[in-house]
Amino acid sequence: MDKTTNLRQRGANTRAVHGGQHFDPSTGAVTTPIYATSTFVQSAPGVHKGYEYARSQNPTRAAFEAAIADAERGHAGFAFASGLAAEAALLEIAGQGSHIVASDDLYGGSWRLFHRVRSHSAGLTITHVDPANLDALRDAIQPNTAFIWIETPSNPTLRLADLEAIAAIGRERGVLTVVDNTFASPAVQRPLEHGIDIVVHSVTKYIGGHSDIVGGAIVVRDPELAQKLQFLQNATGGILDPFSSFLALRGIKTLPLRVHRHSSNALAVARWLDAHPKIERVVYPGLNSHPQHALAVRQMDGGGGMVAAYLKADEQQVVDVLSRFRLFALAESLGAVESLVGQPWTMSHGSLPEEDRLARQITPNLIRLSIGIEDVEDLTDDLEQALSIL
Repeated sequence: MDKTTNLRQRGANTRAVHGGQHFDPSTGAVTTPIYATSTFVQSAPGVHKGYEYARSQNPTRAAFEAAIADAERGHAGFAFASGLAAEAALLEIAGQGSHIVASDDLYGGSWRLFHRVRSHSAGLTITHVDPANLDALRDAIQPNTAFIWIETPSNPTLRLADLEAIAAIGRERGVLTVVDNTFASPAVQRPLEHGIDIVVHSVTKYIGGHSDIVGGAIVVRDPELAQKLQFLQNATGGILDPFSSFLALRGIKTLPLRVHRHSSNALAVARWLDAHPKIERVVYPGLNSHPQHALAVRQMDGGGGMVAAYLKADEQQVVDVLSRFRLFALAESLGAVESLVGQPWTMSHGSLPEEDRLARQITPNLIRLSIGIEDVEDLTDDLEQALSIL
């Protein structure tokens, strides 16, 4: 039985639970099983039921891919072993010697992949621009530009990019537009609805949502582009395994519920920090003080679960504060049910040269907070005791 009938007209929570899903045809199982098999029997050479070899197709992975495509309102989704594995496969669409226009505060792992891997192996060149400066973005496009590659909100400074304006520039210049939607998730923002061509995700974060998987995904609007990615997913082989696919599929079913709680908690924490005497500045799209708050209201459903805060502290004092947290876990990653805290200067963006970090306002006194779904009073209590040494 197809559970997706008429889902295009249904609400976000209904789509999250049922989108792209089918009851198991052989047993009637309500949830998609974990198909832990490497190969599939054929009734005759080349005659099969749509599955031949698990690198090429797997029913559990296919179920998650259908669900993430539906969540992003795309034509097709593709699941990979990590967010960077997804990005590496996507870069294969760009030919040898291609050029990318990218956000100037790109995730450190993406920066490393672009500058320290593909620039050497494929002659890739990259021009970084402030995506809020549309004239600079337009001027940066070259004849060999393959992608305009944007993160919004950005990691870790939570700057926003105008999705509709950037999509229009891409169409005008014949360049594919890519948005890393990890920080927002499709529960907050759906770039394809604003005309963007490709969405990438670290499934590890909000989609998985429980700090128990590593994965990545790509979602596209165009069927022809989907065919290219289907080939590349199989040819490069960096697929998401069946067990992780099962966990990601389970995670996406509760995504709107979780992200609603993440967002409401994050807004409360941001307001609390904004009033704290030891905080120099708070950055959160849901605050009126965010310089792009109006854009956030226009293209986001809530402010999301990430908060950036600059402490009135030197580098050692920041380390001391981070070492005092009891409820917040000092850890890499984000988007899980438990709250996490980190120092981008040494952690998520430590691979960037120091001058690049400083130019992107990634300073030693910046902390990044991934706000979980705990009781918000407990979170502010933990922040209070950690900041009390300043």
